[in-house]
Amino acid sequence: MKQEVPYKIYLNENEIPTQWYNVRADMKNKPAPLLNPGTGKPLTLEDLNPIFCEELNKQELDNDTRFFDIPEEIQNFYKMYRPAPLVRAYFLEKALGTPAKIYYKFEGNNTSGSHKLNSAIAQAYYAKKEGLKGVTTETGAGQWGTALSMACAYFDLDCKVYMVKCSYEQKPFRREVMRTYGANVTPSPSLTTNVGRKILSEHPDTTGSLGCAISEAVEVAVTNPGYRYVLGSVLNQVLLHQSIIGLETKAALDKYGIKADMIIGCAGGGSNLGGLIAPFMGEKLRGEADYQIIAVEPASCPSFTRGKYAYDFCDTGMICPLAKMYTLGSQFIPSANHAGGLRFHGMSPVMSQLYADGMFEARAVEQTAVFEAATQFARVEGILPAPESSHAIRVAIDEALKCKETGEEKTIVFGLTGTGYFDLYAYEQFNSKTMTDVIPSDELIKEYLDKLPKVPGQE
Repeated sequence: MKQEVPYKIYLNENEIPTQWYNVRADMKNKPAPLLNPGTGKPLTLEDLNPIFCEELNKQELDNDTRFFDIPEEIQNFYKMYRPAPLVRAYFLEKALGTPAKIYYKFEGNNTSGSHKLNSAIAQAYYAKKEGLKGVTTETGAGQWGTALSMACAYFDLDCKVYMVKCSYEQKPFRREVMRTYGANVTPSPSLTTNVGRKILSEHPDTTGSLGCAISEAVEVAVTNPGYRYVLGSVLNQVLLHQSIIGLETKAALDKYGIKADMIIGCAGGGSNLGGLIAPFMGEKLRGEADYQIIAVEPASCPSFTRGKYAYDFCDTGMICPLAKMYTLGSQFIPSANHAGGLRFHGMSPVMSQLYADGMFEARAVEQTAVFEAATQFARVEGILPAPESSHAIRVAIDEALKCKETGEEKTIVFGLTGTGYFDLYAYEQFNSKTMTDVIPSDELIKEYLDKLPKVPGQE
């Protein structure tokens, strides 16, 4: 007899997954390797070790191991905020008048306010295990920087954060949380690095980008002994750590015999999306089940829907490895809007390969429509969602309304990556009706795509 589904489905402590799932192991077409920009050859472990932690580099390059054991120290830290609830959005369903069943995986029930802590704690753990003094990183909206600050404080590591300038100015309280946890936070681009000074000399009025901040953080890591660079999205290792989201989601659904029809995630660099869909995509790749999977990105930074699948630099300063991904060009700087952490010019190589293979679809949405959905969700479900998450909410509502028209009782699952309590500047603009939609022209995107690096075999 099927149990009645509660508002919130929690796994018990003993049901929290003890292994991460590596979706690459089930991919017929593996993601293209990272390339050394100097030689054009695939990066080796030796190439990566000066930049990232050695154990993380092994995870980065492993396309074949299906499951990785989660170290006990990380499992213990998880117990502070995991398992995260899978919530049945009964109130939203009622407000929409839809026959659809809507669930959201809520990852905002920790001080960092987002899913980013899942990878931050793993990367900090491996840095500490390697005996490092500290780590450097970038952050867009601030969730990753906040999460890493927390993780570094836990393991007594120094933490240097380069925060995208427009977010640094728009979200001073997010910055102060980082500083409270001991991090040094610098607006990017800055005068503290060679690449920052170069970018400012060429673009003195720039509002910054994740690509700029990555360049600065990498420069500091490789020029300071005892430091390594860590990244909150895009990389294979990050998607591996974030698989905890999807594994918990699937376990919660299975607990009540629920089969999802549609899974929706916001897409910036790929961390939340890749983590949420991981076990479902695994089933799809193995031919065990089928799901409609939708990636939702901002119309102001439409990597999937308007970018090119090609090798490109991951950073504006062009000092990082080349990754084959859907990209708008490493020199592309999005408008200073409120997509926050979704303002990266490229997309995860894993997600890019899966998208190229037609394993899921992508949609771009405008920010005023996103905040309309965020406000509607907040008023009926009682959680103020992060702007990033609200992209997924927008499409979940749209799909639920389609079900209302057709009478279909689809089960929709989306990722609520975190809370929006540090994003009130954006909500203020929306409520005051001063928010606008800035969408790059075809000509602008072509200008940046024309500057893609020359890689043998790439058009």
